[in-house]
Amino acid sequence: MDASLEKIADPTLAEMGKNLKEAMKMLEDSQRRTEEENGKKLISRDIPGPLQGRIQNIGEQGHMALLGHSLGAYISTLDKEKLRKLTTRILSDTTLWLCRIFRYENGCAYFHEEEREGLAKICRLAIHSRYEDFVVDGFNVLYNKKPVIYLSAAARPGLGQYLCNQLGLPFPCLCRVPCNTMFGSQHQMDVAFLEKMIKDDIERGRLPLLLVANAGTAAVGHTDKIGRLKELCEQYGIWLHVEGVNLATLALGYVSSSVLAATKCDSMTMTPGPWLGLPAVPAVTLYKHDDPALTLVAGLTSNKPADKLRALPLWLSLQYLGLDGIVERIKHACQLSQRLQESLKKVNYIKILVEDELSSPVVVFRFFQELPDSDPVFKAVPVPTMTPSAVGRERHSCDALNRWLGEQLKQLVPASGLTVMDLEAEGTCVRFSPLMTAAVLGTRGEDVDQLVACIESKLLVLSSTLQLREEFKQEVEATAGLLYVDDPNWPGIGVVRYEHANDDKSSLKSDPEGEKIHAGLLKKLNELESDLTFKIGPEYKSMKSCLYVGMASEDMDVAELVETIAATAREIEENSRLLENMTEVVRKGIQEAQVELQKANEERLLEEGVLRQIPVVGSVLNWFSPVQALQKGRTFNLTAGSLESTEPIYVYKAQGAGVTPPPTPSGSRTKQRLPGQKPFKRSLRGSDALSETSSASHIEDLEKVERLSGGPEQITLEASSTEGHPGAPSPQHASQSEAFQKGAPHPEDDHPQVEGAESLR
Repeated sequence: MDASLEKIADPTLAEMGKNLKEAMKMLEDSQRRTEEENGKKLISRDIPGPLQGRIQNIGEQGHMALLGHSLGAYISTLDKEKLRKLTTRILSDTTLWLCRIFRYENGCAYFHEEEREGLAKICRLAIHSRYEDFVVDGFNVLYNKKPVIYLSAAARPGLGQYLCNQLGLPFPCLCRVPCNTMFGSQHQMDVAFLEKMIKDDIERGRLPLLLVANAGTAAVGHTDKIGRLKELCEQYGIWLHVEGVNLATLALGYVSSSVLAATKCDSMTMTPGPWLGLPAVPAVTLYKHDDPALTLVAGLTSNKPADKLRALPLWLSLQYLGLDGIVERIKHACQLSQRLQESLKKVNYIKILVEDELSSPVVVFRFFQELPDSDPVFKAVPVPTMTPSAVGRERHSCDALNRWLGEQLKQLVPASGLTVMDLEAEGTCVRFSPLMTAAVLGTRGEDVDQLVACIESKLLVLSSTLQLREEFKQEVEATAGLLYVDDPNWPGIGVVRYEHANDDKSSLKSDPEGEKIHAGLLKKLNELESDLTFKIGPEYKSMKSCLYVGMASEDMDVAELVETIAATAREIEENSRLLENMTEVVRKGIQEAQVELQKANEERLLEEGVLRQIPVVGSVLNWFSPVQALQKGRTFNLTAGSLESTEPIYVYKAQGAGVTPPPTPSGSRTKQRLPGQKPFKRSLRGSDALSETSSASHIEDLEKVERLSGGPEQITLEASSTEGHPGAPSPQHASQSEAFQKGAPHPEDDHPQVEGAESLR
């Protein structure tokens, strides 16, 4: 850098170089490195306002790239002659370094912000090269002999439409080449079919213009047979352009033959910014062409200094990193992908979609559920006996499980940079591309190991959920009031809907009453604090509300879960009905109570006489002859909606003072849980999880809980068996049984109040 500046002898440039040198020393300060290792965000700390604390720690090389933008604005203020010399030198040095690093000899470079812009410029260059009269006649030349641009079926979505919009070409000028269907990777271009298409286009009077090949497809990172494609393009005079993430491996010592063949292509587009973790760095298109006039017309070269200054951030970053730093970053990303590949090979039910394990820096994997009645090793091809609808349902179900797996892994290991994508042939997959994310996120080998551990733990949940789905379906179908909803897009154990009394089963419209019941059901289930996740939403094929039950572990008690859902939903429905009818019932009850109270007053007047109602006379009569009047009143039963006399209540309180009311009866299948045991979990009895020292105590606790839960019934049975025993009972026993029947306190009974209440009831 200093040598390039010394050749342009100018005090201003010398001062600029001095300032730049001081800035680099600041970035290399050991104290700054120590603070960054401790996790202090220096950049965000110094910026006030809404950006404070939200700027990502981009590292020293990122600061150098950002410094290039500020320095470019500073350089643009120089004298035109000095600016021309400096920008030309920066552009030529950056082009030379990139060509040497990525083994592209005698190439030129075009720097652009939009990644697809370079390919559009290359298409313009190819048009000007093949149509000599294009500058004069324009699109009349293209009309007489239409150009054809060949794209792979695995190319980036929207690439063909972008090219047509930029070039002003109709969509029939695009030709989509299918991938292999019989042999080779399903993401590689079918070379034999491409050659057939080229011959057909030539016979129709069209001009094969350009072919876009992939060195690492956008989805799974597969590389086309670039060597064979290059021979085909040379045979028919077609321009070959290559793009893809695998082009980064050209900087390594060992490169696969398929990627190495890209160095012989006519042009290639690279994105060194994500590869090296450099923010705001332009993409680069390297190309080979001998006519500078055509490159100028196509827009690949420019005489404007501002266009040449686009390379300044990359020029500074390459000097700061050096060749060793660039190779180390790319090598580290490839090692991370290989480490994950080797680990996933040992994991069951995980399939890796990789073409070449030694060269591809992209790992794409997915979970495969085991089909019924199949071998232990999962078969990728569906069974021939399965109907197309069953195959489609299995596909949707597997996609939902993989989507859930990918989202869980992204949350648990955010440094991995995983992405969830949908492929046409394979379905939903999870992609790990450290070459595009590791430099920015700081992915390490420990993160890969953590990712593999999370995958193994989630596979246990996936397998247990698949096993419990059929049991959940059977339990729901056997429970009155519940309807099982088959939704293949839900990854949990199943979907259920409660059918209330006013539910119109034939209608597909939304049901407000059902939505209210399911909303209350969701609230009640979430209050139980179980390990399950619940959510409500519309049904798969209608607008009716349903309850979605999430993933489950192997110790899940499905019977208890379904019973709790049904009982809770019925309780909510009954409570809602009670509230709806409350106003009318209370109004009628008040009117009836007023009528009865009026009758009671008339009866009291008849019993006491008219004289007792006179103020003075009545007081004298009441003093000489008091009236023994009973306390009469009315109680309103909200559940039954009827009026009842209060006389039994006073009698009950007078005779049974101190007697507690009877306990609320519990369900016949209510499960007793140990302290700390979460809902919907199977009992620990018989489980291998019990240790030798604690198993006995746990079993004894369970037996005690069961005895206590059946206390009143058991005592009643024992009393009846004693009465029916041959032989006359003792007087003490007879008096005890008589007292027990009358509800009196028993001196030897553990539950006297409960039994007394039972007899009164």
